[in-house]
Amino acid sequence: MQEQVTGAHQGTPAEVFAAFLKLGLTSFGGPIAHLGYFRDELVVRRKWIDEAGYADLVALCQFLPGPASSQVGFALGLLRGGPLGALAAWAAFTLPSALLLIIFAMAATAFDGPIGTGLLHGLKIVAVAVVAQAVWGMAKSLTPDRERASIALAAVLIVVFAAGAIGQIAAITFGGLAGLLLCRNGPVAGSTHLTFRVTRPVGIICLAAFFVLLGVLPIVAAVSHSWALFDAFYRSGSLVFGGGHVVLPLLQAEVVAPGWVSNDAFLAGYGAAQAVPGPLFTFAAYLGAVMGPAPISILGAGICLVAIFLPGFLLLVGALPFWDSFRKRPLAQAAMRGANAAVVGILGAALYSPVWTSAVSNPNDFALALTAFILLVVWKAPPWIVVVASAIGGASLQLL
Repeated sequence: MQEQVTGAHQGTPAEVFAAFLKLGLTSFGGPIAHLGYFRDELVVRRKWIDEAGYADLVALCQFLPGPASSQVGFALGLLRGGPLGALAAWAAFTLPSALLLIIFAMAATAFDGPIGTGLLHGLKIVAVAVVAQAVWGMAKSLTPDRERASIALAAVLIVVFAAGAIGQIAAITFGGLAGLLLCRNGPVAGSTHLTFRVTRPVGIICLAAFFVLLGVLPIVAAVSHSWALFDAFYRSGSLVFGGGHVVLPLLQAEVVAPGWVSNDAFLAGYGAAQAVPGPLFTFAAYLGAVMGPAPISILGAGICLVAIFLPGFLLLVGALPFWDSFRKRPLAQAAMRGANAAVVGILGAALYSPVWTSAVSNPNDFALALTAFILLVVWKAPPWIVVVASAIGGASLQLL
């Protein structure tokens, strides 16, 4: 399989790994910031792809389920170094933050006493601010009119009355169907072209693999805990529309509800994930590691990390041969507007439960959460600084 862009110079997997390792160590700030880092490093400086091609690639990855910035990185690695380049890009961009979160998971048991308890509580509180910021930003861009705001509200009601993964799937399905009826008047897709040369048979194989795994994994999940983990994280990665923060309610339903991870450990890890560079999906490595002692924790981290990224990459390669024609269909665009509006509702429901209800229990907690939110939204403080400040604030409140 050979994938390339017209006029692009082919590189090596080692070159791709080095470029993305730099990005994996320095890309703070979430998926939108990551896309800016990619543009500066790979479009402007290294000239791996032109501006129009990059914009079209970003549009594709934002349309598909999965971690948009990681999908863009995977595609750029595919462009520059072929299949091995794609794997090199993913590994280099992902492993730095994954390793940091695995270390945090292993050290979390050492956080006892009032200071340790306060630090973990501060991480839970910063999760309130981060999710509130995500809801605020996504609502402004994805629910700008009455129709999409109503879809988001309906999604909240669906999730409230049908808890767990079933409610979330139902909300996204409802959003897509409602979008077909209510969201047909949006802007028309652009006229740029993706110039990847991925053949249609390769695309069909990847799409078939995505759906086969989605159907088969729940059946084999009963065989062992490892297969159950792979199924839970693969399914979560398959349903993430609209940004990495949306994975929070999906994963909470998959790992907290069955008792694999406590809700306190879940939210503390989610808060810690804001302080590391790279994709938010590496939160999966933390969850896999916190489930059991070493070496089980290392194996669990690897299983969860691969499983949550795999569906997005299968869909990306599968969509490349068909994207130019599909994205110009008005009905496809309308369905995605509705699905994205539903995503805002799902994340809004998660902001209340489990995030708010688990972290904010008194006026001091509320004041710390509000301070973190203002720092993020108004002062535009780097997320890692807000995380550190909230952890210190949580420890200070515990000592008081």
